[in-house]
Amino acid sequence: MLRPPQYAARRRWGGDVQGGRGGGAARSRHPARPLLDRDGGRLSETIVGERLTLAEPFDLKGKRVVILGLARQGTALARFLVREGAEVVVSDLKDEAALAEPMAALEGLPIRYVLGDHPLRLLDGTDLLCLSGGVPTDAPIVVEAQRRGIPLSNDAQLFLERCPAPVIGITGSAGKTTTTALVGEMCKAAGFTTWVGGNIGNPLIADLDRIRPTDKVVMELSSFQLEIMTLSPHIAAVLNITPNHLDRHKTMENYIAAKRNIVAHQGPEDYAVLGFDDARARALALETRAHVLFFSGGAEVDEGAYKTNGELVLRLGGADALICHADEVRLRGAHNLLNILAASALAGLAGVPVEAMGKVARTFSGVEHRLEEVREWRGVRWYDDSIATAPERVVAALRSFDEPIVLLAGGRDKNLPWDEFAREVVRRVRYLITFGEAGGMIARVVEEAMRREGEGELEGIAQVERLEEAVETAAGVARPGDVVLLSPGGTSFDAFRDFAERGDRFKELVRALE
Repeated sequence: MLRPPQYAARRRWGGDVQGGRGGGAARSRHPARPLLDRDGGRLSETIVGERLTLAEPFDLKGKRVVILGLARQGTALARFLVREGAEVVVSDLKDEAALAEPMAALEGLPIRYVLGDHPLRLLDGTDLLCLSGGVPTDAPIVVEAQRRGIPLSNDAQLFLERCPAPVIGITGSAGKTTTTALVGEMCKAAGFTTWVGGNIGNPLIADLDRIRPTDKVVMELSSFQLEIMTLSPHIAAVLNITPNHLDRHKTMENYIAAKRNIVAHQGPEDYAVLGFDDARARALALETRAHVLFFSGGAEVDEGAYKTNGELVLRLGGADALICHADEVRLRGAHNLLNILAASALAGLAGVPVEAMGKVARTFSGVEHRLEEVREWRGVRWYDDSIATAPERVVAALRSFDEPIVLLAGGRDKNLPWDEFAREVVRRVRYLITFGEAGGMIARVVEEAMRREGEGELEGIAQVERLEEAVETAAGVARPGDVVLLSPGGTSFDAFRDFAERGDRFKELVRALE
């Protein structure tokens, strides 16, 4: 059996072995890189360059803080900043009509709004610029802020600076929401008061004043949040790093650099849990000073969690413990076994007993829009995997089924490679239905794969414009014993607000079939 190298348990840093088994309850604040001189600060040519951020929490009272983007994160952040006594300005590219709901939620608070544009004059007298996740770091106002030496922050950074409890932070190209939810459920099953949020659910900064030092805090972090952060959680996980969001990050190097930030600012008293089976995630063992653990579906790790002979095993402190048998897990797919292994390693570091991990692993039925079974209709099972906004996620979904599959794929492309997707469709899908902006491109890529590799299992391809037509077509071609799977591979932004709205619409259509 393949075994990870010896740095799996703890890595060498500057010639000395770093990290120990103690100190798990302590929370560290790691110094970020020094602030640039306010007259000389600048943004480098790529998004992985030097940026101004705040190394330590500072008194926000009386400070002018500009928030770019009044989305879910921006709304929670605005409320927090007002409570802290800051002078808050919110700027959004949308108009007042489009922002009616979040503005109503902030009604009565002393907030100034600048809508329809991000004018550079907003930076005059500004002490801190906070970015919502949808605002890119190459936006002109962000570049100008860096030129002027104005530090950047976001809701996640401000939360980490101030949270009184140790934080478990989780990122990855796929699986982070499920893993975050699993860790939260494991902590709750062990009787801990647990807070789950970040990129999943509500921004945790909204709950900051209610969190106690003895609570468990589980935080999902996206690359959009991480790319400007200079603090890392006490316990951090990188599940995997595969091509994603290249429409935003431009290059894989930039995307990896953003993900790296979750472990880059850790110290020897912290813990990093990395996916051993993913080469890019595994390589981050050499990018952190933390005590490193791994999880793996095929390698026996020195410390962490792994699968062997049909068993999921936790290995901490030199002792092995059975989490559960793989065939007891309720979630579909090998990728979800990895999510359970990662969650168990994280929960174990947080003091959760293995019995609680096993209970959750056996009963957890999943997160909405992630291989969620919608209904069985005329002998056909319909599944909502609207979260699959990258081709690689569709591949993982396809490998979760043995039944013949009618696949609904489409949406908006993120400039990602589709070759592996096409090969897997030819091998595993009985009928492909494409829809949306990327529908034509997806159909062409699969047709090219059929010419190269033969037809495989694929009997036909239908191309339609809208999700409604895709569901109608699927209902016509599906046979008893088939699975109809919405796993688009593209984002929802060509027709929907987000993947959740797309998934909700899919479920509405499926439940209306008669």
